[in-house]
Amino acid sequence: MLSVVVPCYNEVEVLAHTHARLSRVLAALAGFECEQIYVDDGSSDGTWEAINSLARTSGSVRAVRLSRNFGHQAACLAGLRESAGDAVVVIDADLQDPPELIPDMAALWREGWSVVSARRRARDGETWFKKASAYAFYRLLNTLSDHALALDTGDFRLLDRELVDLLASTPDKNLYLRGAVSWFGLPETSVTYDRDPRHAGESKYTLRKMLALSRRGLLAGSVAPLRLSTYLGTAVLAGGLAAATVRRDPRLLAAPGAFGAHALALGIVGEYLHAVFRQVQGRPDYVIADRAGAPGALTPASHTLAEKERVAL
Repeated sequence: MLSVVVPCYNEVEVLAHTHARLSRVLAALAGFECEQIYVDDGSSDGTWEAINSLARTSGSVRAVRLSRNFGHQAACLAGLRESAGDAVVVIDADLQDPPELIPDMAALWREGWSVVSARRRARDGETWFKKASAYAFYRLLNTLSDHALALDTGDFRLLDRELVDLLASTPDKNLYLRGAVSWFGLPETSVTYDRDPRHAGESKYTLRKMLALSRRGLLAGSVAPLRLSTYLGTAVLAGGLAAATVRRDPRLLAAPGAFGAHALALGIVGEYLHAVFRQVQGRPDYVIADRAGAPGALTPASHTLAEKERVAL
């Protein structure tokens, strides 16, 4: 079975077209039973009603609605946990990522690859700022990260069931999926493509959300920002001591620059403390408010529960 997870947030304008195009691709995919899982991430524009309509008319569609907007990463994780497939594809609803790549990804999965990432070669319809910032971010993150990351790759990926189960069971409350996929170290390959403009609507990744995702990626994948405070503090202290020694003026040790460096160091440490606070709170990643569609095949967790009940009987 192949599961396709589609996170949605205010995508009512494009949803019907997305479903039609995705269904055509999956119908032509030989050798697979397919299911589509739509995750409504707290939309306010009628997206859930549109998803409900799809679920009523298609036996291969299942859907969940989150109680509010928990964010794209949480919506993806919710879809992964709902999936039943031996392989799972995550794709956004805006059609910038072409579903026609799924057969190629499935073929590579059959060859034994656990992760098949879709690597962007061009990003049509996006501003120069977004292109430049994305290019710089991926390379900065890869340089600072404790493990190698796939460059120019978003959440459009095919994941093997083994990896899906690992992601679904992780206790991380601030999960950065793009980094976590590479962290597990399972065999990974990629296909390249040119990203299309949005079919309709506007991008839901505002500058604020892009910065928040970037911060999550840096904090989750690297200790370099934390070590930066140590390096910077050491450098400022050494510079102050050198200046005070050469000029024989102890007052140089109290230069305003030292205060700025100290404040920056505390700010970085504060970011990590906030991440620790989120982790120990123990809150769920999201809350499911409603479901739609036929239950379909049992999920791995349901298989386990069913087996336990059978043994008990």
